[in-house]
Amino acid sequence: MSNPSKRSYLETGVVLGWITGLLTFIAAYIYCIATYGFLFGLGLGWLPSGILAAIVGGLTVFLWGPAIVAAKRTVVFANVVVQM
Repeated sequence: MSNPSKRSYLETGVVLGWITGLLTFIAAYIYCIATYGFLFGLGLGWLPSGILAAIVGGLTVFLWGPAIVAAKRTVVFANVVVQM
């Protein structure tokens, strides 16, 4: 049998991976269109945008937990520094 907490961690990661992958694709596609013009950006911009989105989405599946822990520690550290 599989560990329920491990399964829910991966299921959450897959959902977050799809969301971040989609947002990355949209942002990179808009960047390609703005940078390389309408013809090249619209026609060929989907390729690097798709590659980047696949990388970011794939990494998010497994690294969303440590990213939240690091962000939480950063916020706690910033609060301590401000209070001193």
